[in-house]
Parts: sequence; structure tokens; C-alpha cells
Amino acid sequence: MIKKRDIVTCVILSIVTCGLYGIYWFISLTDDVRAVSGDERLSGGKCFLLTLITCGIYGIYWAYLIGKAMMQVNKNNNDNSLLYLILQIFGLGIVTYCLVQNDLNAIADEKESK
Repeated sequence: MIKKRDIVTCVILSIVTCGLYGIYWFISLTDDVRAVSGDERLSGGKCFLLTLITCGIYGIYWAYLIGKAMMQVNKNNNDNSLLYLILQIFGLGIVTYCLVQNDLNAIADEKESK
């Protein structure tokens, strides 16, 4: 079961906590995408640790992976992996988080309505 999160609240908490909530959001977001896509490469803790160890380089690959995983889940088959990759390269990873969270919220809404 994925958790529906308010995007604005997550961004504000990430700023107010100097990024600590952003780390939690990254891990939770990755685990939620893993839950809906079934992609075993996506583990929140592992992805965060690898991003930390590689000084952010793995985070760029993570953005691409998340985009591919979400493409498999979304019914409209939009491949946003390149967009997520570019955002991550330019230091706008929080925008990637927001876009992925928006897609996850839509999936959660869809499951609630069934």
C-alpha cells in the first residue's frame, strides 16, 4: 500500500528541516515506486546509501531508474526518465520527487476509487 503525501507539505518540510525530511521522502518515494512497479533494484535505503557513497552520482542513475519504473506503472506510458535525469543533473532533484509523488498520488487515488 502506497502512502498519499501532500507535495507542498513535503517540500516545505524538506526546506524547514534542512533536507532531513527530504532524505526520508527520497527513501519513502523509492520504496513506494518499488511497491507499485515490482522493480527489485529500487530499495529506498540502498539507493540513499549508494547516492551518499558516490557523492550524488548514483542519484542521477536513480532518477532514470525511477522514470523507467513509473513508465511501466502508468497507463499513459509517458517516459519521463530523461526529464528526471536532466532535472537531477541540474540539481533540481526535489522537482523529480514532486513529479514522481504526483504520479504516486494519482495511483493511490485510483486504487481508493476501486
